[in-house]
Amino acid sequence: MTDRLYQELSAISRRDALKVVELNSNHTANFLEKDIWVVATLCALFNAPFSQYLIFKGGTSLSKVWRLIRRFSEDIDVTYDIRAFAPELVANSSDEALPPTRSQEKKWTRLIRRRLTEWVRDHARPVVEDGLVQAGFAAEVRSDAHCLLIHYEPLFRGTDFIRPEVKVEFGARSTGEPHTARPVLCDAATYLPEVVFPEASPTTMLAERTFWEKATAAHVFCLREKGRGERLSRHWHDLARLDEAGITESALADCELALSVARYKAIFFPENDAHAKRIDYQAAVSGSLCLIPSSSAYTVLAEDYARMLDDGMLLDENESFDSLMERCAAIEAQVNDGPRR
Repeated sequence: MTDRLYQELSAISRRDALKVVELNSNHTANFLEKDIWVVATLCALFNAPFSQYLIFKGGTSLSKVWRLIRRFSEDIDVTYDIRAFAPELVANSSDEALPPTRSQEKKWTRLIRRRLTEWVRDHARPVVEDGLVQAGFAAEVRSDAHCLLIHYEPLFRGTDFIRPEVKVEFGARSTGEPHTARPVLCDAATYLPEVVFPEASPTTMLAERTFWEKATAAHVFCLREKGRGERLSRHWHDLARLDEAGITESALADCELALSVARYKAIFFPENDAHAKRIDYQAAVSGSLCLIPSSSAYTVLAEDYARMLDDGMLLDENESFDSLMERCAAIEAQVNDGPRR
């Protein structure tokens, strides 16, 4: 296997290649395989005619682009810049492209959801499918509302968490600012330099904004004191890893970014707490952040975290849930002791 494209290898050779990487790394073969499909999908997306308006965000961007979290993150979150997607809505709005009132928010959301479903079905799906095929990756690509689902024939048996399908979830109610273009490589590439794996260069949301988006999402879960915790514990894990990398400090230094996220969440994601009182996002970023849930919600989150550990989602030594909560309590204190906004 010398300078051969991964996708041009036989199924047996692909299996053997990924098993070699598994033996020499902390990655399992089925994770490595899905990671390749994630990167191939990113390549198809960000080589598309509409790629200049897309911003890669979320946990997978923290893993693949910024290399800040140590867990497998398999889904792709993408924002289509609202200024390009619905220019008639934002023509008279502020630089943040936010609706001026709650009634306008409902109008914007209804229009964007309808338009986004049509765009994903009629534009994104055929372009991504063609991009994958042209690159040598045959897959079934279907649309489901604002999501693309890329199903591939797996070389290895998956798990409940890791299915042979890449989910791309699109949004179009944000500018995605701030962002920058960054390279993305497959995890297997480091271990097999003689094989050519897919590469991508997506425009990616900065980690500081992702910090505030995850922190405010965790804040909502804690204040609601109820609800499903499925796949939510990853937010706390990500916050701890971002903090270790110094992102808490740089996020705190950007007061306007924190307030921008709070304004965005307040208008598009209003939530009530356990006492039916509207959650104040600005307070969350201005000295009242809550990252440690109450006893019942704590148990729900701990159970979800245990499932994540059991499925091998964390790539390094597993951290206990109580230890993770101690780290997040320290982040909460640091944010709440930071500069007031």
